[in-house]
Amino acid sequence: MGGQLMGAAAGDHPEIKEEILRKDDRLLTLLKDVYVESRDPPVRVKGEGGEHLPCKQEEKRLTKLGHLEALDVKKVSKGKISIVEALTLLNNHKLHPQIWTAEKIAAEYSLELKDVNSLLEFFIPFTVQEFPKETKKAIKST
Repeated sequence: MGGQLMGAAAGDHPEIKEEILRKDDRLLTLLKDVYVESRDPPVRVKGEGGEHLPCKQEEKRLTKLGHLEALDVKKVSKGKISIVEALTLLNNHKLHPQIWTAEKIAAEYSLELKDVNSLLEFFIPFTVQEFPKETKKAIKST
């Protein structure tokens, strides 16, 4: 309702409407010099007693670096593995399943047993086979 009254008042008085639409160059220049930087405060978890608890830091472990050391990360969070470690443990399990059991892999890499079982079930490394040169046939272009 207040906006309707103001609009009616400005419409009745052209000098008010002109004042509203007029830009103040001095204020615009000052406004361009304003710089605002905003940051959120660190998130804190409240306990039942109302005290603030510090943020939990993730536990890290050194990765098991093999011959691909230069390509791999050096540290990962506990409960996670790097790509090189995943490929290594999958290959070890494929070649020696009696030695590299899910339980041994879970213990060796600080993983949950259910995660290791899922990994072994759903991620199966494939084998690249190269055919001997004499069996290769040229593809004729049409």
